[in-house]
Amino acid sequence: MSIWGKLVGGFAGFALGGPLGALLGAVAGHLMVDKTRGGTAISSSRPDTLADRQVAFTVAVIALGAKMAKADGHVSREEIRAFREVFRIPPQEVEAVGRLFNEAKSDPGGFEPYAVQIAELFAQQPAVLEELLGGLFHIARATGGVNAAELNYLARVARIFGFDQPAFERIRASHVGVEEADPYQVLGLSPSATDAEIKSAYRNLIRANHPDRLVAQGMPQEFIDVATDKMATINAAYDRIEKDRELR
Repeated sequence: MSIWGKLVGGFAGFALGGPLGALLGAVAGHLMVDKTRGGTAISSSRPDTLADRQVAFTVAVIALGAKMAKADGHVSREEIRAFREVFRIPPQEVEAVGRLFNEAKSDPGGFEPYAVQIAELFAQQPAVLEELLGGLFHIARATGGVNAAELNYLARVARIFGFDQPAFERIRASHVGVEEADPYQVLGLSPSATDAEIKSAYRNLIRANHPDRLVAQGMPQEFIDVATDKMATINAAYDRIEKDRELR
């Protein structure tokens, strides 16, 4: 069964807690969790199984995607359609996933509680948090490019996830497209980096961002296209530097 089927088909009844669990429970028509919001403590029971972690990841993408769609003051049909297309939601599950999106969009609170909770859940898997940011970049790009309000929103989410500004710029470069990306920025380096530093950075990024590794850590298989696109950008960046420097 796809992650979307698990999400909307009653298979997500784990004790996630906090705002993500409350969002899921509200849409299911019953509160499975405490609706803690804002400045009070967030209940963040940790999912025990891989399937549960994948559901948590997916709910977070929906919630943060809905909040990002409001970053420029309104939610357009194009943004909602882009979300559905980027993640290839099956037609029979679009309505239910749309309810989750709309519930998060209409929530008067900010995005921060959602971001804080998912950051806690994946504190030991920063590469998975990078992929979640990558999914948000994909949604923004699908509507004609990342505008200033969306970029500011993504930077704020990244800070909550624990990424500093250099790391955010590297992540951003990895999702602007192969042709536009600065190859050194994609690898998190400056043009003055040594050949050895370049090779080491490339190997570390390939290891950390391999799709199979990410899925094993909690990224749903349905998000594999985002991870694959990022890997292609990393490989293309290294190939360009390798050619320019005649690395062996």
